[in-house]
Amino acid sequence: MSKAFASQADLDDKKTTFEQLSAHCWAYTAEGDPNSGVIIGEKFIMVSDATATPAMAQDLIKQIRKVSDKPIKYVLLTHYHAVRVLGASAYIAEGATEVIASRGTYELIVERGAQDMQSEMERFPRLFRGADSVPGLTWPTLVVGDGKPGRQGSLEVDLGGVKVSIWHPGPGHTRGDTIAWVEEEKVLFSGDLVEYEAGVYTGDAQLEEWPATLEALRALGAEYIVPGRGEAMKGNADVNKALDYTKRWVTTLFQAGKEAAAAGMDLKAAMAHTRKSMDPVFGHVFIYEHCLPFDVSRAYDEAKGIKNPRIWTAERDKEMWSALQA
Repeated sequence: MSKAFASQADLDDKKTTFEQLSAHCWAYTAEGDPNSGVIIGEKFIMVSDATATPAMAQDLIKQIRKVSDKPIKYVLLTHYHAVRVLGASAYIAEGATEVIASRGTYELIVERGAQDMQSEMERFPRLFRGADSVPGLTWPTLVVGDGKPGRQGSLEVDLGGVKVSIWHPGPGHTRGDTIAWVEEEKVLFSGDLVEYEAGVYTGDAQLEEWPATLEALRALGAEYIVPGRGEAMKGNADVNKALDYTKRWVTTLFQAGKEAAAAGMDLKAAMAHTRKSMDPVFGHVFIYEHCLPFDVSRAYDEAKGIKNPRIWTAERDKEMWSALQA
């Protein structure tokens, strides 16, 4: 019997945790489901990653309101994926006036945002509870940088008593990944550039450049990190553990993709080849089986010279899945 497509059979809700990491920074985590970060200043609040739907954002808002009544003025999109951005409209009623994204993320929304929304909703319906509350694509009101990596194009936001630096550190999970860095408290909000003990989705990744971007994050010397998935990490040693975990996933996957392409394997053979190196190390983690087919497809493409990831549509998703299950 073939496996259920992507995560359509994953119906069990995860327990969410809202945890204070430093004087102004909080982590909203959910046992391997997508995380969000919260920075609470004396005047304003920023949310990093908005959740998948306005209905689902209400739980995060409820948690925030237990500790602060300040306006949630800023919503940061760490990248364009629907599961991270489509809940943004819920924050308008809470005071949101700015939706922040990098130039690369804005361009990706233009290029493939609509296809991604349909694709992701069909892959993982549990994460899109209340999808009928989504008014459409989320568009940034404030675009950061010119698409080039580095802090020279950064934005600094003063929330009152805490300053947040926002910039594109380099390509990785997507070509537009954006981070939030609270330097005085050494807290990094990485989005899906970093994961820990969960599947690392690379279907839209720049695999060759990703390790260098991770090293740029390591150089910050963070004491806390809110990764895209997995628990918030505390202490520089554990921050580095999450960076190492992500780097190992990316480099192991891409090496297998390069070997498969060089040997002239088809995609199904490339999948079997990749499993030999990935399964023993990562096979136990949350959403591994969901991520791997998309990851192998992208690694195989990039190894064959396809630099700009092909757009995933709901139709392409199912064609790929069926081909690998045949």
